[in-house]
Amino acid sequence: MERKSSSEIRRMYLDFFKSKGHIIEPSASLVPQDDPTLLWINSGVATMKKYFDGSVVPEVPRLTSSQKSIRTNDIENVGHTARHHTLFEMLGNFSVGDYFKEEAIHWAWELLTSKEWYGMDPEKLYVTVYPKDEEAKKIWLETPIDPSHIVEVEDNFWDIGEGPSGPDSEIFYDRGEAFNNLEDDDPENYPGGENERWLEIWNIVFSQFNHKPDGTYEPLPHKNIDTGMGLERVVSVFQDAPTNFETDLFLPIIHEVEKLSGKKYGENKESDISFKVIADHARAITFAIGDGAIPSNEGRGYVIRRLLRRAVMHGKQLGVNETFLYKMVPVVGEIMKDYYPEVLADQDYIAKVIKSEEDRFSETLTDGLELLNTIIDETKTKGSDTISGFDAFRLFDTYGFPLELAKEYASDKGLKVDEAGFEDEMQKQKERARSARSTEKSMGVQSDLLTDLKTESKYVGYDTLRVDDAILENVIQDGKLTDIVEPGEARVLFNITPFYAEMGGQVADQGEIRDANGEIVAEVIDVQHAPNGQNLHTIKALKKMHSGAAYTLEVNRAFHLKVEKNHTATHLLDQALRDILGDHTQQAGSLVEPGYLRFDFTHFGQVTNEDLDRVEKIINEKIYDGIPVTTVETDLETGKKMGAIALFNDKYGKKVRVVGIGDYSKEFCGGTHVKNTNEIGLFKIVSESGVGAGVRRIEAVTSQAALEFLNTEENLLKQTAGLLKSAQLKDVPTKTEQLQSNVKALTQKVSQLEAKIAKSQAANIGDEMVEINGVRLIAADVQVSGMDQLRQMADDWKNKDQSDVLVLAAKIGEKANLIAAVKDDFVKKGLKAGDLIKAIAPKVNGGGGGRPNMAQAGGSNPDNIKAALQAAREWLESQNG
Repeated sequence: MERKSSSEIRRMYLDFFKSKGHIIEPSASLVPQDDPTLLWINSGVATMKKYFDGSVVPEVPRLTSSQKSIRTNDIENVGHTARHHTLFEMLGNFSVGDYFKEEAIHWAWELLTSKEWYGMDPEKLYVTVYPKDEEAKKIWLETPIDPSHIVEVEDNFWDIGEGPSGPDSEIFYDRGEAFNNLEDDDPENYPGGENERWLEIWNIVFSQFNHKPDGTYEPLPHKNIDTGMGLERVVSVFQDAPTNFETDLFLPIIHEVEKLSGKKYGENKESDISFKVIADHARAITFAIGDGAIPSNEGRGYVIRRLLRRAVMHGKQLGVNETFLYKMVPVVGEIMKDYYPEVLADQDYIAKVIKSEEDRFSETLTDGLELLNTIIDETKTKGSDTISGFDAFRLFDTYGFPLELAKEYASDKGLKVDEAGFEDEMQKQKERARSARSTEKSMGVQSDLLTDLKTESKYVGYDTLRVDDAILENVIQDGKLTDIVEPGEARVLFNITPFYAEMGGQVADQGEIRDANGEIVAEVIDVQHAPNGQNLHTIKALKKMHSGAAYTLEVNRAFHLKVEKNHTATHLLDQALRDILGDHTQQAGSLVEPGYLRFDFTHFGQVTNEDLDRVEKIINEKIYDGIPVTTVETDLETGKKMGAIALFNDKYGKKVRVVGIGDYSKEFCGGTHVKNTNEIGLFKIVSESGVGAGVRRIEAVTSQAALEFLNTEENLLKQTAGLLKSAQLKDVPTKTEQLQSNVKALTQKVSQLEAKIAKSQAANIGDEMVEINGVRLIAADVQVSGMDQLRQMADDWKNKDQSDVLVLAAKIGEKANLIAAVKDDFVKKGLKAGDLIKAIAPKVNGGGGGRPNMAQAGGSNPDNIKAALQAAREWLESQNG
């Protein structure tokens, strides 16, 4: 078998299935679009769900792809095994109700063994089949495969619970006796078992059943094929690599880390783990950030942060103490440039985000070490030799401090870590993450009612908002096809319609349906695309309607025009953001309503008010310039040559619409737009905020809504001027500054007076001192305005020798505040402020905690302050009795 590069293997797979009538689907973004069930795109079929559940009928039912994917359910295994990865590519071919087992099996054999394609030795190929799937076994026997290489395995049935399911057939490559890691009589020593000799390279799923809630299986109306071939695995076969990491997908990264660390891959088992972790994680975070995800403390942003910090710590274990991970971005880009040229194109932005996060981690790592040292001291003070799993997980979760590093530091201090407790906390976090995810089913089941609806319907709303003599072709009411629309809600299909179906963030048109007499017979309340692309109208029927009859369809013109203005404004906004913030910004979602527009975009960091002003200024200048808005229908490649921007990694058909705003903006878009920018009238940003990791949101208004917004703001300004006794609006800022200056001066005076009062009280609290079993205690109720004053009194107490233990209580507002302090000499004797505060806080219906020498608490019942102070005396008696 001839050695092949990863790029060749990927390209040959796609070309093979293209020759079999498949359309090559581009690799979709790792960030799922319109799928709340997924944190990441985690397989090739994940991007095909809309086809398999019947919500969309593909232009061609044969599809193939090489889909980048991320799975993070077993991050801890990466680096320790031969084939665990976070980012991987899944080669796949898919049939949506077209070909089935015979073609899928024969084509798999042809691709793998034909000299023209992969040219694998047939003697090295084994397959597994589901024992009850006699059809699949029979088809495999029609190929030249050795019959003894067909193995029946009970687990060969793909089932996710409710939904599509079916038997599958897995293909294995025999890497030879040299890879045999088991005894001959080991029950796992067979193709399909847990072993290193027979490597699974391809899985073909025959999706033919619907697993119903009652546990039964019924045949799907259309049988499907879903396959998956791990690129990294098959490359390891072609390149005769012991593991996936010795292939051209990973080795260039490993070699770069060798240069930085001065260590060699392959010389030390522990070091090799670090090399592998870095190589894997560098790929994952590079692609994830390139697709718009940003490090954060939640969701997919948390995953990136965790991967990055894990890679950095493994870098430190290799002796790399500088920021280095960002330097891997161009290396990843070079490896993947054949199929993913966007990585090199965006490398500066991706590297900037990674370096910023590395710098941030360096700071938190220092904080983590401080916390770990405190935990070690507290553990020793308790007389324990084990750091709790809770504390170890707190280090990991808050500071990204790996368990391995915590164990190493603890060992140096003669301690160990409760690893089981740590795993328990990790599992709890995973459960919280799962419960926070949408509970919607991951894949629905086809409905032949809609997928079989293939009546032609033409949309003409780009040119007219009214159509006479539209023929009612199909009616769906009460879940079934019928010829008559009864009063009430129904879904209807016409041979021609001016009603826009919701798409690309633009809401659907609304309007009316009239009969031949001009009488309103129904209201159109929504329009959506049917699986075969027709505009399917949801109506509220006022009277009976009959299929075959002609009707007048009229869109609500005012509603439609407002939406048009807002949609064109989003195109201006998209380009203006690129102009001001940089080309890394990408649209991450939009909503175009008649009353306002919402635009989500990827951006690392805050957007300043100055930047927003510049964006707004650019858009209004384009509006005032009266730029013609043009639409050209062409093919995808021509559109790209025109400079049109594709959004969301959208899938486009043979014909696309390019919406151009002069030379300023060109985008692929199926929405409706104004003819000239001056129709928008006015553009005003209402708000800007963050809505997720690395995603910002702008809400804005145009035209009349913008004028109304500005009038409202002006009225509020006038009211403010009146309150400030300002004759003119222009004087409001100056008056406000004067007022703030006065408030600041008064606040300083109040603070000074409070400090004097606190100092005076601090001098007098010594009168409250009592001695309990040889320990001097001050427990006092004081008058202060805030917790800061309580802490100041405690700090003053530290510098004096008034007592050994201090408890102060104060009613602040409607709450009780408590603070406790213990001198260091008595902490060493076992008296801890945290224990004391926990003992007395319940008296005021509160809780708290802190360090051994200082702790504080709050409670909702200040009337019980005296009881809390008495509890402090009793607690001290119990400690020293």
